[in-house]
Amino acid sequence: MVIRIGVIDSGGPLTEIEGSLAFRADGVVEPCVPDRLGHGTKVAEVIRNSCSAVVITHAQVFHERPVTSALQVAMAVDWFVSRPPPDRVDIICMSLGLAADRVSLREAIHRASRQKMLIVAASPARGIACYPAGYDSVIGGTGDARCQWEQLSRLGPRLFGAWSNSPEYGGTGMAGASLGAARVAGYLARILMEEGRALEFKEALYLMGARCDFFGAEKRVS
Repeated sequence: MVIRIGVIDSGGPLTEIEGSLAFRADGVVEPCVPDRLGHGTKVAEVIRNSCSAVVITHAQVFHERPVTSALQVAMAVDWFVSRPPPDRVDIICMSLGLAADRVSLREAIHRASRQKMLIVAASPARGIACYPAGYDSVIGGTGDARCQWEQLSRLGPRLFGAWSNSPEYGGTGMAGASLGAARVAGYLARILMEEGRALEFKEALYLMGARCDFFGAEKRVS
């Protein structure tokens, strides 16, 4: 079974962006250009290290700066929804979060969910919800310093923590919820590959929860 993942981020390197698209703030859609920020490249690397056989397609919504809009993200989601088999993605990974709930984004996520796509989005481990992780049909992913590479934690009904290049384990460079979300997406891809079939949303939550090593929030000790 080939697992396809759509990564909505800053794109990837020149060698892996063929067939990918960029979504601009003014609504223009154009071919994806090489990743200037390095973030989407790192997210894709984490996913591939989690499940080496995945096929990744990029939807570029970050360009010169790590700033995007609900409209851009919604356009990217709808593009993945519109792709016919065999190019239809199984998982959409968004290592990003927007502060406000917007109709355009909410409706795009709903359309993807109706097509049985599993959606993973970055979420804070605590505090105010962000979007799209705040929607009921989205799996939240975040970093958890307790988790080494093969471990997962369940922090809520739809929120999972994972390895995130944490300094506690000697990580340097990019770290945090965005890499945690990428690791959760990669973990989910591996489950799909092992199962050899598409999964319903609740079934995916169950199978991920059954593999968790930690439950509940990290306990900070001063």
